[in-house]
Amino acid sequence: MTLKQKIGQKLVSGFEGTSIPEDFVKLVKEYYVGNVILFAHNLKSREQTAELCGQLQSLIKKYTGHNAFICIDQEGGRVTRLPAGSANIAGAMAIAATDDPENALTAGRITGKELKRLGINFNLAPVLDINSNPENPVIGVRSYGDKPETIVRFALPMAKGLMEEGVFCAGKHFPGHGDTDIDSHLALPSVDKPIEELCKTELAPFIAAIEAGIPAIISSHILFPSLDDSGVPATMSRPILTGLLKEKLGFEGLVLTDGMEMNAIKNYYGVDKGCVEAVKAGADLVFICHSPSMTASATAAILRSAENGEIDLDELDRSVKKVLTYKETYVEASNMSVLEEYVNPCEEIQKVIRCSLTPVNLPDDKLPPIGARPVFFGPLAYRHTMAVGDAPDGFNFPEYLAARLGGTGILIPQNPGPDDVIAAAESVKDASCLIIGIYDGYKNKGQLNLAEALIKTGIPTIVVALNSPYDLRGLGRDAAALAIYEYSCTALDVLSEALEGQFTPTGKLSVQL
Repeated sequence: MTLKQKIGQKLVSGFEGTSIPEDFVKLVKEYYVGNVILFAHNLKSREQTAELCGQLQSLIKKYTGHNAFICIDQEGGRVTRLPAGSANIAGAMAIAATDDPENALTAGRITGKELKRLGINFNLAPVLDINSNPENPVIGVRSYGDKPETIVRFALPMAKGLMEEGVFCAGKHFPGHGDTDIDSHLALPSVDKPIEELCKTELAPFIAAIEAGIPAIISSHILFPSLDDSGVPATMSRPILTGLLKEKLGFEGLVLTDGMEMNAIKNYYGVDKGCVEAVKAGADLVFICHSPSMTASATAAILRSAENGEIDLDELDRSVKKVLTYKETYVEASNMSVLEEYVNPCEEIQKVIRCSLTPVNLPDDKLPPIGARPVFFGPLAYRHTMAVGDAPDGFNFPEYLAARLGGTGILIPQNPGPDDVIAAAESVKDASCLIIGIYDGYKNKGQLNLAEALIKTGIPTIVVALNSPYDLRGLGRDAAALAIYEYSCTALDVLSEALEGQFTPTGKLSVQL
């Protein structure tokens, strides 16, 4: 292999659209880029997804001589990329709420089988971050909980399930993204904890995952001054990626970067420099997720650095050999059929979500009956971090539940003002029960103000956290409160069953409110 061909094996690129664009074809032909990452905007149907993956494998094999890693962020819950009709599992915190690690293993198996069926061979999951900061804007319910032992108890079975189905997987975001209040898609976070504390908290799940044989780990774009005081994030830090992860912790698998177009890299260091430094730090796969032209520029920058002697060529060879060795094990050249005898395991998925529905507060040890005139309040979902997909158009909590259960659905603003609160309280005088959906109330305090005003009417009230259970902090004990962890049709169907009295919610919080 030439130096350019070797570097191409270390690059992962994305592109816009649902078919392979010419600039991506050129990227593969000219720079031998050997891997791809797919997002929801690339995938419009199951049939198109399978066809696209087959075309990508053929293209990359033709020009590089090797099969491609076809990667995706299919964590479950808030972070799902697969098209409609696919098996999208519950998210991490919801699975932990079932208090049964077997559900995590099942989730991994379902996801692995689904991805492999579509021709996707590398899932960028599970999340190993401990969500120790309730104000975390990007991890939250993507984490299994706020204690290291909870992460280990559920994340490792998820990884095992993926691997059992022949899908490569990666734990993220090393050394830990859970204790930040800044989204690294938007800015550069810092975790300023001493090494001793990091070892007991952030690092503990990664250590357990390494001991369990996880094959890949994804770095974070976060400053850790106690681990490296040079002013660069973990992704660009040799003391962290090589000194800590590889040498001290003994990790021998693939080291991946998070997306290098994220603002934590792009705005503070530049994508080209960030990619070069990531390779020098010890990254085996560098992700440039959205722009083939930016991938070409970064690849050229890495090539120049290698030719100038800035990159250790022996280390580069070992890294490429490791990439190719894993490809031989986990990548199939041909795409599997998506159409033959496919049955979506939706009942199994719904069963897990039913077990995750969590009673945070039940004043009378049961939900109040909704009666004949329930009124449902709630906002639209919105894309509050780049890590999650676009919110579905038009679909909303109050109208969906009113259509299913009867009563009235009232759509409220994302952040209701005083007039909205007064109007809501005046509109419910004849209601038999009030059901209020909260979505990111920690940022949109008007939703919490509206809920408190409605609770004060004395009408039986149920408050539902549609995303993070942290939104239920501070509510009085007079209202029933539930956490459903995701704003989706499947979750709302399960909620409807509970509101109708078909079952009693039994989920357990995996975080402290």
